[in-house]
Amino acid sequence: MTKAKSNKLPGQVVLVMQGGGALGAFQAGVYEAMHDAGIEPDWVVGTSIGAINGAIIAGNSPANRMDRLREFWQLVASAHTSSDLWSAFGLGKLVHNLGAVSSGIPGFFTPNLQAHFGAQVPLGITNASYYSTAALRDTLEQLVNFDLIAQGSTRLTLGTVNVASGRMRYFDSREDGVGLDHVMASGALPPAFPAVEIDGEHYWDGGIYSNTPIEVVMEDNPRRDSVIFAAQLWQQENSLPSTMAQVSSRLKDIQFASRAESHLTRQQQIHHLRHVVRELGRMLPPGTRTSPEAQELLGWGCGTVMHVLPMQVPALPGEDHTKDLDFTPGGIRARWDAGREFAKRKISEAPWNDPADPVMGIVVHP
Repeated sequence: MTKAKSNKLPGQVVLVMQGGGALGAFQAGVYEAMHDAGIEPDWVVGTSIGAINGAIIAGNSPANRMDRLREFWQLVASAHTSSDLWSAFGLGKLVHNLGAVSSGIPGFFTPNLQAHFGAQVPLGITNASYYSTAALRDTLEQLVNFDLIAQGSTRLTLGTVNVASGRMRYFDSREDGVGLDHVMASGALPPAFPAVEIDGEHYWDGGIYSNTPIEVVMEDNPRRDSVIFAAQLWQQENSLPSTMAQVSSRLKDIQFASRAESHLTRQQQIHHLRHVVRELGRMLPPGTRTSPEAQELLGWGCGTVMHVLPMQVPALPGEDHTKDLDFTPGGIRARWDAGREFAKRKISEAPWNDPADPVMGIVVHP
């Protein structure tokens, strides 16, 4: 009889979530599996829909997190409860997409009528968008306790990009304080949604610069042993497209996957070198090792180990470039269930207990 692996994790637990609109239901399922296993994140990192899910998780006690997540996803699906009926006639996707574009999504966004004045009309940076996200602001105020985030029991980091400078900016509750505006900024995907002003600067969704917020964990200071649950919403690899719709879908996948694999490879190389520096330091004679010059160089070394569990949302039959707009109850349910089952299987395997090369700082468990 095989002995079950322990779920005790070696280091901090980090939940990292990409942006991807309706695909973010997969992230809620990943968290549900973690919650059911008694694994709560010490640190949540998110961009766009990942920032929204992340704020709901960090901004509630563990006992309330699942209820608040369900409340959010049921709300955004509430306008499309008839989609299953239309699907029987082959029109479910068309009816849903037309409704989302023309009327918005409940509790999330509504059309900005000023955008119809013309593309050259100076609406201002915080109003130049096809939709208003005032509804999302109201939703988050109801579902997220930002005072709890400020207390720091669960660290929250959100990815944005500065509109003027074009540089990535991560807002971190450990350093900056994270409030409602920061979540709104991380979800401000142009040109659909307006920029958000914070301290005199304007920010958009960080996913347009880098939709792979795992990088901020690898570069944290001080570094810590970690187990990273990385919920990924876009297909890095896929078959060749043959229709215009498939080309549009593949373009989105490549754009928003944001080189997740290459980012990990680069970080593995960096952390491998840090471990090599540490090992070389141990080989130095004591007198040399304790010299100020050697200590300065050895400071680049590191002994932490980060276990990365990539969790890839599956492609659903018939999905296309509008999949991130699929806020239908059926679409949300399918992706939520997929996230839960994927994470449940990974947790049962407990790969963080497997032997690892001592000079590998980042171990990826595919």
